[in-house]
Amino acid sequence: MIVEQGALVECVPNFSEGRRLDVLAALVEAIRSVPGVRLLSHSADPDHNRSVFTFVGAPEPLLEAAFRAARTAVERIDMEHHRGQHPRIGAVDVAPFVPIAGVSMEDCVRLAERMAERLWVELEVPVYLYGQAARCSERVRLSAVRRGQYEGLKETIGQVERFPDIGDPRLHPTAGAAAVGAREPLIAFNINLRGADLAVAKRIARAVRESSGGLVNLQAQGMWMDSRGLAQVSMNLLDYHSTPLYRAFELVRMEAERFGAVIASSEAIELLPLDAVLETFSYYLRLASFGREKVLEWRLLEEET
Repeated sequence: MIVEQGALVECVPNFSEGRRLDVLAALVEAIRSVPGVRLLSHSADPDHNRSVFTFVGAPEPLLEAAFRAARTAVERIDMEHHRGQHPRIGAVDVAPFVPIAGVSMEDCVRLAERMAERLWVELEVPVYLYGQAARCSERVRLSAVRRGQYEGLKETIGQVERFPDIGDPRLHPTAGAAAVGAREPLIAFNINLRGADLAVAKRIARAVRESSGGLVNLQAQGMWMDSRGLAQVSMNLLDYHSTPLYRAFELVRMEAERFGAVIASSEAIELLPLDAVLETFSYYLRLASFGREKVLEWRLLEEET
């Protein structure tokens, strides 16, 4: 891998833990223990029982931080006792590498492959490669890799079509399997509904997601959030240029109204691309010719550089 000066990669691993504060703190410490890696944000959801971390760095230190966090998750999370709303196949459920500056998608694919090798060789966690790192078209989409979730994969991993890409066809006894990939930036976005039950949330998700004839590059599923007493439509916008954030929001709102439900709140999981924010802002305020150059802080940053 030829690395340019100032090269920057983002990693956004999702771990199957959103409740135990000591485990979350250990994951933070593992990431921060690598010099040159910046932990930009992290969040946890007790209903999903899942946490998401966003950190950046040059390729080599970033890879080391990702592995240290994964090792911590494997040591501290037992999938035999894990319960949560979000689909998952293991303690290190997913670890994507995203090119930010001075690196190519091919570079991120190599990082994903190296991460996968370390997970198997050093931790005995089998790995499925997805996204741009996928080795077959059937595994490009993460939803296909997670089919059946942890419980289902325990039964099917020995079938040829479900063999992992890296490692033997057997789950780690407590940490399960992992999905590791390379991808462009995506938006994880949830909409919470008042006046809807789980069945309605699932019907709305089916209406808006691409696989059921909805919006292109949009994945969605309906959930029930016990701690909030609300139904939720949880979405991934795989390409916010082809399906903007505001379009997904408006379609969920329209579908919810059919069932007498309203949007109570929404939430962005981790960091949003600035262009996606500006595009949504411009849409709702009907702004003409609005871009980064109209944002005060952006102009100040440009002046500094």
